[in-house]
Amino acid sequence: MIVQPSAVAKGWPIATTLLPASCGPADPKPEPKPKQRRLCRKVFPLRARCGALAHCPIPGKNEIFTNVNHSHISIPSPRLLLVEDDPRLREDLDAHFRRRGFRVTVCGDGSHGLEAAGREAFDLVLLDIMLPSLDGLALLESLRREQATPVMLMSALGAEQDRISGFTRGADDYLPKPFSLAELDARTDALLRRVRLDRLPSAQRRDTRLVFDDQAQDVLHQGLPAGLTPSEYRLLATLREHAGEALSKPFLYRSVLHRSYTRLDRGLDVHVCNLRRKLAVVAVRHLQIQAVRGQGYLLVETEHP
Repeated sequence: MIVQPSAVAKGWPIATTLLPASCGPADPKPEPKPKQRRLCRKVFPLRARCGALAHCPIPGKNEIFTNVNHSHISIPSPRLLLVEDDPRLREDLDAHFRRRGFRVTVCGDGSHGLEAAGREAFDLVLLDIMLPSLDGLALLESLRREQATPVMLMSALGAEQDRISGFTRGADDYLPKPFSLAELDARTDALLRRVRLDRLPSAQRRDTRLVFDDQAQDVLHQGLPAGLTPSEYRLLATLREHAGEALSKPFLYRSVLHRSYTRLDRGLDVHVCNLRRKLAVVAVRHLQIQAVRGQGYLLVETEHP
């Protein structure tokens, strides 16, 4: 600060401690904020090669992934076969599912994964595609020749043709890398719900207001047959098994029409339209088939008699 001589001559009081005009009271120096790191940058620097878990901040030393909100697991202590060649991703997923109550068997290549699947029955298989010794698609084909265990593919190959190839060979779901744990948990629980429903006795699955006749491949409501075709019957039975759950078109094409799904194929939409019409003719009002934009269809049960 520069003091003008005229100020001294006029007898103006001058502060004994002078600060520059730009300076105010000395504020305490704020503590630097800790840097937030993402797991995908720390663990997986090469996303294109091995994929990563996205949007997962690193928590405390012994608390990896504890901030994830898990949904309900349909099967107590589900048995999971995890086949992943990336050691860090395999370790993190193993720890994550064990904290959720899963019984996990881990394998680092396709050959060991196939051996494990032959030794033990699993509720779900989480399978990477790019594996040493035996790739994931070849392993999937081998599994499908002997068992119907739900298989979710994981891969950085997220192109449409890659997904179609996976579904064609029998995959139940396809999760592109990088993925979040929240999406992984949601997809896992959806597959486990299907397993639980498939294991229910037929008496527990029967709709008391709508009778399913497997031999005739038709349904009766109040004694009236709906006159369904075999494809329409399979479609309704599949939707009924997973009532309240949105089923993707690729899944419905495989399980109902026994062919692969393509965007230009409207066969499923035609079957849904005919099924709605036939159910309306026999006055089935308590079941509604709803379209889910960008996904597929789901069956909703209402309060109508």
